[in-house]
Amino acid sequence: MSPALSDQAAEVLRRYGARGWRIATAESCTGGLVAAALTGVAGSSSVFERGFVTYSNAAKFDSLGVEPSLIEIHGAVSEPTARAMAEGALARSGAEVAVSVTGIAGPGGGSAAKPVGLVHFGLARTGAPTRHLERRYGDLGRAAVRDRAAEDALALLASALDQA
Repeated sequence: MSPALSDQAAEVLRRYGARGWRIATAESCTGGLVAAALTGVAGSSSVFERGFVTYSNAAKFDSLGVEPSLIEIHGAVSEPTARAMAEGALARSGAEVAVSVTGIAGPGGGSAAKPVGLVHFGLARTGAPTRHLERRYGDLGRAAVRDRAAEDALALLASALDQA
């Protein structure tokens, strides 16, 4: 994990701790990288509530309550799925904020409509509308797409504090 990602996670945790809020994550293409960045910081247990690594569609249904029809219609890598993942993580945790990540890290799995490097994020916060972010990183390589997605997920978590 890069020092920059660790520093970013530490800052998010510091700000959430000051607010008394807890975080949950729901990750697919990052495979727990966001949770690892957060829990790599000493004292994170006072802020990080839980993480869901829901790589398969079945895990998204079982662990987060994402409706199978949603994935059938829009696909696992889509705005509706990212929103549902974040909302499911928020509903199934004691956290005030949940972030989700679902995308195509590559090298395969992309298409013209959903190329490698496409990542959708959801941000659910108690008492606020669920937000969405889409990134198209391009075919940077699997590790780079995952790292960039983790950075953007942490930035999205930080933005929830700015809008509260």
